[in-house]
Amino acid sequence: MHYDVVIAGGGFAGAYCAKTLGRLLGRGGEKRVALIAERNVLVFQPMLAEVAGSSLSPTAVVNPLRQLCRHVDVLQGHIRRIDWAAKTLSLDGGRFTRDHQVTFDHLVLALGSVTDLSRVPGMADHGRPMKSVADALRLRSTLINRLEEANLVEDPAVRARLLTFVVVGGGYTGVETAGQVHDFLRGSQKFYANLRGARIRVVLVHGHGGLLAEIGPRLGEHALRVLQKRGIEVRLETRVAEATASKVLFAAGAFVEAHTIISTIGNAPNPVVLDLCRQLGIETEKGRVPAEPVLRARGQTHLWTIGDCAAVPWNDRGELKTAPPTAQLALRQGVQLAQNIHRFFQGRPLRPFTYRYLGQLATIGEREAVAEVLGFRFSGFLAWWMWRTVYLAKLPGVLRRLRVMIDWTFDLVFPRDLSLLLPPPDEIIRPIHLEKGELLFERGEVCRAFFYLRKGGLTLRAEGEPDRVLGPGAIIDQAELGADNRWRSRAFAAESADIVVIRGRAHELLQKELRLTAR
Repeated sequence: MHYDVVIAGGGFAGAYCAKTLGRLLGRGGEKRVALIAERNVLVFQPMLAEVAGSSLSPTAVVNPLRQLCRHVDVLQGHIRRIDWAAKTLSLDGGRFTRDHQVTFDHLVLALGSVTDLSRVPGMADHGRPMKSVADALRLRSTLINRLEEANLVEDPAVRARLLTFVVVGGGYTGVETAGQVHDFLRGSQKFYANLRGARIRVVLVHGHGGLLAEIGPRLGEHALRVLQKRGIEVRLETRVAEATASKVLFAAGAFVEAHTIISTIGNAPNPVVLDLCRQLGIETEKGRVPAEPVLRARGQTHLWTIGDCAAVPWNDRGELKTAPPTAQLALRQGVQLAQNIHRFFQGRPLRPFTYRYLGQLATIGEREAVAEVLGFRFSGFLAWWMWRTVYLAKLPGVLRRLRVMIDWTFDLVFPRDLSLLLPPPDEIIRPIHLEKGELLFERGEVCRAFFYLRKGGLTLRAEGEPDRVLGPGAIIDQAELGADNRWRSRAFAAESADIVVIRGRAHELLQKELRLTAR
């Protein structure tokens, strides 16, 4: 498959570039322009927190790319690599299309960033990201499952961990998610007979001295006061050092016991973009591709770049800076680049990217928000009303706006929906992280999984026997079980440890196979 222009990335920048270019080319554009996206929808990410908090339906925050981007060929697939010398992209389209080749003359890089939680031990195993609709739905189901379990148990320590929710990151996503999680839990608590009066903790952890740095210290301080007044615990200048299934440990040595960790940090440069820059000898700016004012990659003629992966020069009210990675600017860059590519085809001069910054808004729950618009600052109910008005206007499509209006209207009058849409995941193989001294299983517990020690050390302590310390590569299986399928030892981390847990159907099959082998 060959195209004149391939747009890599289906976020705001790529989608609006494709939409505008398709409109300019008209009929027949499908043969010339392709948009490659990992999902066939544009996700309106500023509203993901409302999906997690059950304020909005998930279909209200997505727009099918095939309907949004007319006269453009939309290809769903994950870009594995770009070979610039051959002008070829290798796509993984799914189970039966693992290595599909697409060639191009011009390439638009709009891939954005990726999530990398591996820098904090255990965060990739236990932290729940908030990047997609699937993430928001999984978080919503997790919140409901935690309430259901807490309503069931009587042990106060277990119930306290189940009703503690830690949100890591004090930017837009973190603050909005913390507010929505708090609203949802508080509004739902009254429907659980055994939780009335129980303490629900939402803890927002941020590594810097103030929240919402993008919006300025004054509104960040107001957001902090409102969150604290509503009962959300905010820990500033606090960095997470380690995360386990039941605990969040901080660099200063303190910790919070919780079974739910929501991570809104961990943005990292896209490895496909970094690899392409290495091929072309381009030195990135903190992982972003340096762009010319006309949105062409610096020093290139057929490579263009926009969105979060691009370092675009931007004149912000007389101050020259690099455009921040926000949806507001990504959308305008996409439109501007489409117009420039169309001018390039016509042999007309290209225009530099210019845009007057309008401001930023962030909701902090319970009809409260903070906003900075055209240099003026607002907070409280007025800012919340502005937030909803502005984002409603930004949603693509009249039908989608109508759906959101209906959802928001119901949210003002009726309690949020507690229906459990997704069951608890049956993860047959799952990585976990243990801090030093943390328990893996207790002697006498029924075996529900086998374990593979990937990193660190484990101590097995059996009654009347000397301790045994296991190292990387060790397997804990039915050799450690008694005749009643219960563990003969107590297992805990001798040091910080990464473990692969084999459970569910895989565990049952492995047990059966080991029994047959033993015979």
